[in-house]
Amino acid sequence: MRLKMNISSLSKYDMIADKIEYIIMLIKLFARHFGLSYMQAFRYVSLHDGIEYAERHYNILHTLSFEEQVEGLAAFCRKKGGLLT
Repeated sequence: MRLKMNISSLSKYDMIADKIEYIIMLIKLFARHFGLSYMQAFRYVSLHDGIEYAERHYNILHTLSFEEQVEGLAAFCRKKGGLLT
């Protein structure tokens, strides 16, 4: 059975893959900034809805500097009850 995909399907999958890679990178930067392990940062960001924030605002966030991206994510998590400053 051949898998049929059109160009729009491929670009949709590429965009999803790009977002996943971006969110992984953002969490790694967040971990480094706050001196956390990747898993600690992932749990913190997940607990405070940061993954949804990053996914929802991907089109804007990925155009900012790394520092601005991490600061934006940290500010969002603080608004959701996070305590990292």
